[in-house]
Amino acid sequence: MAGAESILNKSILARNGGLPRSVYGRTILAPSTNAGWFFPIQNTGRCDAAKDPSVQHLRMGFGESMEKKWQNPHRRWNSLRQAWVMVSPHRTQRPWLGEVGQTAVPPGAAYDPECYLCPGNKRAGGDQNPAYESVFSFVNDYAALLPEAPPTVEAPASPLLAAEAVRGICKVLCFHPDHSLTVARMTREEIRCVVDAWAQEHQELAALDWIQYVQIFENRGAMMGASNPHPHCQIWSTGFVPDEPAAETAAQKEHLARTGHCLLCDYLETERAAGERVIFENEYFTALVPWWAVWPFEVLLLSRRHMGALPEFTSGERSGLADALKRMTTRYDNLFATSFPYTMGFHQTPTTGEAHPEWHFHAHFYPPLLRSATVRKYMVGFEMLGMPQRDITAESAAERLRACAEEHFWPRL
Repeated sequence: MAGAESILNKSILARNGGLPRSVYGRTILAPSTNAGWFFPIQNTGRCDAAKDPSVQHLRMGFGESMEKKWQNPHRRWNSLRQAWVMVSPHRTQRPWLGEVGQTAVPPGAAYDPECYLCPGNKRAGGDQNPAYESVFSFVNDYAALLPEAPPTVEAPASPLLAAEAVRGICKVLCFHPDHSLTVARMTREEIRCVVDAWAQEHQELAALDWIQYVQIFENRGAMMGASNPHPHCQIWSTGFVPDEPAAETAAQKEHLARTGHCLLCDYLETERAAGERVIFENEYFTALVPWWAVWPFEVLLLSRRHMGALPEFTSGERSGLADALKRMTTRYDNLFATSFPYTMGFHQTPTTGEAHPEWHFHAHFYPPLLRSATVRKYMVGFEMLGMPQRDITAESAAERLRACAEEHFWPRL
């Protein structure tokens, strides 16, 4: 039987350019009860597929036991990036003799006279910060992009050496004047001020006719390359659509054209029906470990209403985002009782001047910690040369994050 399933599976993939029919047709591949093999079943529609008993194998994975679910090596399809991710759950038992990092804790002082982001201090570029009491933004003193691009780029000797001039505006947004805080230890009201500032910055930058994308992101912790522990993020607006949102645009456009539905609306409906990868939700947002997660405790935060960018949020949705960020980052910190490092960023509608009905607002959290506060995942070897690979399953990661308290282990004084 395994041989027949293998031949059938290969035939299906060959007809669809190596991709499962869940991507380019009505038939999807569901895992059979024989570990490692897949067989085709019929997708009965947008809502009914999640309820159809014939699809229950998709939820239960390689066995009926929750303890044994998806415990064999397999790969999962990332519908948003249109790429595979390899999962090797059995590797969690391997011994670790590699690098062990330092436990991260928030700085203790509310004000650091040497910090170039604290109120009233001089920045690295020589300008002086105002005595701000809430949020504060400025153009990055060492920006990766400049508003005025060079007039020309030297013509390459070969078409294989393509290059083009780029321009953009890079800004820094300080979340709070208190040097010791992180998002996890800020109040919801304080985070709401940050959300309002994000929406305003996005709107102002998107209004420039040459800006095609606004990328808001936070690197939290030295492990993620943050050069300063003061609570802040960066906002890079570019005269082009960067590779990651460009890839997500293509995937969402394809899904909309093929099904008439929003990709992430359909995906969110599927995840909420299954429940096993959902961490929590409020009235406006759902936090989950995506089916295709690469990083150990990766999280996808999805708006429950279909909308493309921060300026479209209602007041309730802005408060809902503040609540979701507070709860998610607190759970992260409580997981290993440390100031949890991560890169977090919002993916929003490109500001190209065209309509983008396919776009659905979401945030990605990419945290590196794997086993403890001091052992991290590295993207090396096969992951650099072959494809992304993870050890713990998305279901296991979600279960652990669900079990974390939403009261911070380090109370704010």
